[in-house]
Amino acid sequence: MIAREPIRDVVIAGGGTAGWMAAAVCARYLDDGQRRITLVESDAIATIGVGEATIPPIQNFNRLLGIDEGAFLAATGGTIKLGIEFVDWSAAGDRYFHPFGSAGRDFEGVGFHHVWLKLRDRPGIGAYADYAMAAVAARHGRFAPPVADPRSPLSGLAYAYHFDAGRYAAFLRTRAEADGATRIEGRIATVERDGETGHLTALLLDDGRRVAGDLFIDCTGFRSLLLGGAMGVPFLDWSHWLPCDRAVTVPGEPLDPLPPFTRATARAAGWQWRIPLAHRTGNGLVYAGAWQDDDAAAAALLANLATPPTDTPRFLRFTAGRRARAWEGNVVALGLAAGFLEPLESTSIHLVQDGLSKLLALFPDRSLTAVERDTYNGFFASAYDRVRDFLILHYHATTHADSPFWNHVRTMEIPDSLAHKLALFREKGRVFRYDDELFGIPNWVAVLLGQGIVPAGYDPVVDALDADRLADALRTLRDTVARAGQAMPTHQRWLAERISRPLSVR
Repeated sequence: MIAREPIRDVVIAGGGTAGWMAAAVCARYLDDGQRRITLVESDAIATIGVGEATIPPIQNFNRLLGIDEGAFLAATGGTIKLGIEFVDWSAAGDRYFHPFGSAGRDFEGVGFHHVWLKLRDRPGIGAYADYAMAAVAARHGRFAPPVADPRSPLSGLAYAYHFDAGRYAAFLRTRAEADGATRIEGRIATVERDGETGHLTALLLDDGRRVAGDLFIDCTGFRSLLLGGAMGVPFLDWSHWLPCDRAVTVPGEPLDPLPPFTRATARAAGWQWRIPLAHRTGNGLVYAGAWQDDDAAAAALLANLATPPTDTPRFLRFTAGRRARAWEGNVVALGLAAGFLEPLESTSIHLVQDGLSKLLALFPDRSLTAVERDTYNGFFASAYDRVRDFLILHYHATTHADSPFWNHVRTMEIPDSLAHKLALFREKGRVFRYDDELFGIPNWVAVLLGQGIVPAGYDPVVDALDADRLADALRTLRDTVARAGQAMPTHQRWLAERISRPLSVR
């Protein structure tokens, strides 16, 4: 067996949420007493920190770090997220809910949504969302954690969080430093590279300091100083499919009561988010500069706030897309340095988390073999491409014809991968999950139906089952889910009890 030199110095360029997520994971799982974890960031460089909405895998990340849920919620102003309410997306005046977790249950191996599609017009069957525990709980402003017993409707519930991104980064910094990570305050001026391999050897700070490393993690945001700048990895521009390129944000006073879900409302040239935190409401409008100027966007946002603003609007600019590769040489990019997909389905933090989990699984030695790098880049490309298609679905599947923006996205050409998925669903309601695709069948079905795509048929296998018995089972299931939702404590009551509960010792 060939002895290979291990990675000794992991250097993280940039802080913020991505940087401190990386530092916390690396300090906990890679610091063997000889390997050093160093993060370089400058207080003079602002981060994009706004109210963050997440998806259920964030719980796995927090558990990976041994984070107590109550401590996390208290430190970050966190609240529970059961899904996203979409307002005016498929048509003006319409709304639907994309819940986390499952809807209904399979019958003799037949997917629930196929059974529902066949029987949906019968009396007492109701809407698809009536069978999703998360949707019903959100409707009543209630929450209780899922249970393991498959006989309980709560077994199908999943949840995530809303939290303050700046507070989360600070929370993770405390843990990372306690686990041995070192923070260096300073602005990166340039980099030093090996003349033979082209690999980075050090970050050079503007005060002359040199931070040497074996592996560099680029968390420098949209600038992508290491991957895009030093290593020259090109950016794949997806603005022809996702034309929104700007956002205006403003915090507001907290909502009362606190809804356990994010709201996304379609606007003339984009969409508006509302993220309920314990101490404030995160508000923002994502829009396309080609169809709306900054002043009009800010006015539209301020005119549609649920609570009074507590600051002045702040503007951001971006381009949807990703780097051709996230790992080049000895540089791995995470977060905005690797790519940007607008926060419509709250995937930004998950993509950082996914990148970190794949990096741990493929963590190299100093030989930095091509097979590890190529495998990582394959996972990276697939993750971003699948999420891209899911986001495009929201824009493309609409009857809106009331503005140039919506006419554009409704009629634009879409990726072949999404076109195939839509054609398959329109025929008999079939949805398949590929590889380790982030969004599962219940997610696609909820959004496809919510966006007004109703299949022409259903899986013929359903016809082998007794329709009357199925209908009775669905009515019973719907009633059980409804009663379970009403029996839960309110979201705010659960939060208060969870945060005040004694914290576990790490």
